Amino acid sequence: MADEQPTKEQELTKEVAQDSIDLAVAGSVAELPDDVKKKLEKAKTTRLTATKGKRRRKVERTLVKGNVYIKSTYNNTIVTITDENGDVVSWASAGLAGFRGPKKSTPYAAQVITKIAVDRAKEMGLTDVHVFVKGVAAGREAAIRALNANGLVVNSIKDVTPIPHNGCRPRKPRRV
Repeated sequence: MADEQPTKEQELTKEVAQDSIDLAVAGSVAELPDDVKKKLEKAKTTRLTATKGKRRRKVERTLVKGNVYIKSTYNNTIVTITDENGDVVSWASAGLAGFRGPKKSTPYAAQVITKIAVDRAKEMGLTDVHVFVKGVAAGREAAIRALNANGLVVNSIKDVTPIPHNGCRPRKPRRV
């Protein structure tokens, strides 16, 4: 009997904490822009009509922990959300959201695509993530902030940008 009481209290505190997070997120996060919504709906309908003849088995997954990989280059920003094994749950890129040209590498584009990827992953119950950032462009910080603003708990942030150390062997000096 004594064991049941703490679990009920823990469940109650979890619910209260989740409600407060939901209220905070609802107040701080704006909806996606209308033009981005339209482009996403259009892409979804074309995907559905293209795969109408084929039947895909839909696997119902629930996950709590995952990894977020943010690749931020000077030309694009890509956000990939995986489960703990590394299987991709959702992803988004600036081109997918309808950004073209130099707008793809902006912090705003990173914020929008992070919201798209997080919304898809939250449908499966994702709450805690470890973040791995690669690249040096402007979208990296905006994407991390957007993760936190969209209700995911960021446990760790690791920079995995490749750094050359000593590089390739140089050529021999030319003999004349």
